[in-house]
Amino acid sequence: MIRLFDEHKIRHIQLLDGAWKFAVDPEGIGESDGWQNGIPSGETVTVPSVWNTMWGLLEYEGAAFYEREFYTKGGTLRFVFGAVMTEATVWLDGELLGSHYGGFCQFELIKRGVTEGTHRLTVKVSNSFDEKSIPQRVVDWYHCGGITRSVSVETLCGISVLSNRLEYTLNEDMTKAEARFAIELYNADETEITDIVKTTVCDVETETKVTLSQGECKEFFTKSFVISNFELWSPESPALYDIEISTSTDDLKDRCGFRKISVEDCKIRLNGKDIRLIGVNRHEDHPDFGFAFPHSLMLRDVDIAFDLGCNTLRGSHYPNDPYFVDILDECGMLFWSEIPIWGGGFSESALSDPVVIKRGGDMHREMVKHYYNHPSIIIWGMHNEILTETEAGYNMSREYYSLLKEIGGNRIVTYATNKALKDISYEFCDVVSINQYNGWYGEDIESWAKFVDDVHKRLDSLGFSNKPIIMSEFGGAAVYGHRNFETFKWSEEYQSRLLSHCLKLFLSDEKIAGTYIWQMCDTRTSEEAGITRARGYNNKGILNEYRNPKASYFAVKEIYKSYQ
Repeated sequence: MIRLFDEHKIRHIQLLDGAWKFAVDPEGIGESDGWQNGIPSGETVTVPSVWNTMWGLLEYEGAAFYEREFYTKGGTLRFVFGAVMTEATVWLDGELLGSHYGGFCQFELIKRGVTEGTHRLTVKVSNSFDEKSIPQRVVDWYHCGGITRSVSVETLCGISVLSNRLEYTLNEDMTKAEARFAIELYNADETEITDIVKTTVCDVETETKVTLSQGECKEFFTKSFVISNFELWSPESPALYDIEISTSTDDLKDRCGFRKISVEDCKIRLNGKDIRLIGVNRHEDHPDFGFAFPHSLMLRDVDIAFDLGCNTLRGSHYPNDPYFVDILDECGMLFWSEIPIWGGGFSESALSDPVVIKRGGDMHREMVKHYYNHPSIIIWGMHNEILTETEAGYNMSREYYSLLKEIGGNRIVTYATNKALKDISYEFCDVVSINQYNGWYGEDIESWAKFVDDVHKRLDSLGFSNKPIIMSEFGGAAVYGHRNFETFKWSEEYQSRLLSHCLKLFLSDEKIAGTYIWQMCDTRTSEEAGITRARGYNNKGILNEYRNPKASYFAVKEIYKSYQ
């Protein structure tokens, strides 16, 4: 995949971005009619992209086929897809390679014994939704479809390094780290192989002899080792260190940073120091590109966030492009990463459905696998606005919290609730994260102080008064350019007044450890999803969809900068 650094020196990689043949399949006949053996007719599109920016397909939901020819010298090939929205089925020369569910994480498929020559890669993509889907049909963003991140084909030789995570624990004064690598290996050859796996990080090297049978894939752990030659990663000093892993035939490069995030006495602490999270929610979405967000605009969004005075962003409501998280690692911006369980459409029966629960668990495992080494990620989000006042929401929260505490490394685990005064699941979070929209959906601006006081009283009554609070969503909509003296709703002035009131209240409360304004930019939503939005957009952004600032941007900036 495309990162801010080259992941391989030895492995041969061919990027398959660019022109692909494309055809929609609204009747769902493509597979039965053999389109995996060649699309009978179609047009040329660019990958990565979404089809919902194409004329005539702006609101298309269903299946589509993509096809691309490529040349290879053969052998064992690994096909890597950065993200496909939402369900993918993949064929090579008409032979099924595999499938994947979930639109926002990388997946890979391996094919052995590929002959030298030109081959055809075919991908069926569907953005259809049903009662078992994650997310559900009713969701406050747009259900784009397409191959939204890069595609590549890699040639694997011998014992190949597929992934890694660096597990470490800092000592009390955070000058040393006891560490080990977990490494996923695959034998691409036709015989059993014994090889030496070498790792290097911060000038500390390990060597481990491994033996894998033909086609075997397994995870193994290196012996533990101590690292002392490092600086702590922090927003002020985002120190990063190269990871190098190699065998005699393959290699993998990654990066890491060393830091400790903890929760103590209503405070969030980074490297032993209290930190207040000051940020915004950000969708990785643009009206001209959908979820196929250009890398140049990622850097622009980060620059805007820093100008605003943020030290953190929330990736609402799905894992963001690894390239974007690489940028955050380098510049010291803290990040909240979550999976797309957005509660608006999830009934109690859906939350209890074994298929839904498994899909959500698989998405958490994928997110952790592909983002584990990013030091900027300090929060794993389990879900957003589900029915956490019900038994079904309670059980899902318990299961996912246990999973992420087991596999997620040194991170805060939370979920965002819009049931603050009814929620029964607070035991399954490290911080209490609250979505509330007083001043927009019912109540008036002046009701905020009572609401915050009621939240404190409820947490006290439940025995959770020691848990810090994050105001994870709050705000109101403004149509860009709509200005007036009277601060009517939908005006830039009203939005500015609402956000200023909220921030001054929240930031003066010692138990509120973080604020994430909803939202950074206006984003397209869907009337078909049952949500009424002016212009077809969620207009709560303090920037419009093209990143032009509203009046609230400057009001927020003044407040946020004063707390730096």
